[in-house]
Amino acid sequence: MSDERALRALLDSIRPLDAAAMEAARTRQDKLAKPPGSLGRLEELSVKLAGITGKVINSVDRKALLVFCADNGVVAEGVSVAPRSVTAAQTVNLVRHKTGASVLAEKFGVELYVCDVGVNADLRENGILPRKIAYGTKNIAHGPAMERAEALRALLVGAETASEAVDAGARVLGVGEMGIGNTTTSAAVLAALTGRPVEQVTGRGGGLTDEGRERKLEAIGRALAVNRPDPSNIVDVLSKVGGFDLCAMTGAFLAAASRRVPAVIDGFISAVAALCAARLCPGAAGYFVPSHASTEPGYRIAMEELHLKPLFDLQMRLGEGSGCPIAMMILDAACAVMGNMATFEEAGIDDTYLDPIREGGSGR
Repeated sequence: MSDERALRALLDSIRPLDAAAMEAARTRQDKLAKPPGSLGRLEELSVKLAGITGKVINSVDRKALLVFCADNGVVAEGVSVAPRSVTAAQTVNLVRHKTGASVLAEKFGVELYVCDVGVNADLRENGILPRKIAYGTKNIAHGPAMERAEALRALLVGAETASEAVDAGARVLGVGEMGIGNTTTSAAVLAALTGRPVEQVTGRGGGLTDEGRERKLEAIGRALAVNRPDPSNIVDVLSKVGGFDLCAMTGAFLAAASRRVPAVIDGFISAVAALCAARLCPGAAGYFVPSHASTEPGYRIAMEELHLKPLFDLQMRLGEGSGCPIAMMILDAACAVMGNMATFEEAGIDDTYLDPIREGGSGR
């Protein structure tokens, strides 16, 4: 099967959330011994999980964080404070559990999948999945990042990696990345998809100065002018101004939806990949769970496009998928509430005192 057909088959396999299971979950939430709506977004998450899995009672005890690593040619434009070599170094440090995301994953029992889809180095560290498309992308300020065929391959590598994790028992996936220069490619993709001015979607990444941000804005503006990505064709956008990491992340989000497991969004870059997945298949967005509110300005725009809101705001901007293990603990809490709390009947409580609240609709 060609990669084009494989992508189409993946998109066709994604089904809507299970409405009946969600209604049954709401009914159970109303019977639990608490005022209606008093557990807030934990209740919302439990209902969403029911829609994703088709089951009212769920568990996400097996967790996996997928980190897709790749270099981006646009760093030649001086758009990053970090040298390109940091991508390879941190890819190795991920599997050694020495980075922020990998430390959090280890702390909370989240299995780590570190996938080399385009690092500009030969990595021989045990634990790195060797799925390199090429040694980094080309410089988007002067032409397309990659060939369309390469973008399709990277998308499917991401989907295959996500499916491997689910086959190994994962019941929730986090989607992260490692790649110097990828806030630049993400901003370019977001500008192309939304038509927003470059200035609105572009932040300082790892800590650019005012002068550095100006170089970044100029590089993105030139990339959009030179490549003219078609916003109605997501693969075209990704191949022209994206990166191998963004492509693989997009595929991972799609595979999570296809396999009916929740996919946790990390920060800005992860959110842009989730938006690409949702543009390829709008129904996929129902399977996405945002974690933290990124400080990058484009993050808010991506969330608005996805009609999602982050679970928490810790002023994080590390990337790597670092918000995902924390969000997975919140999903654990939602599952515990739904599965283990007593109902009013089980607790021996007459709940008729709540009828006025229920009839008035307050608390929901």
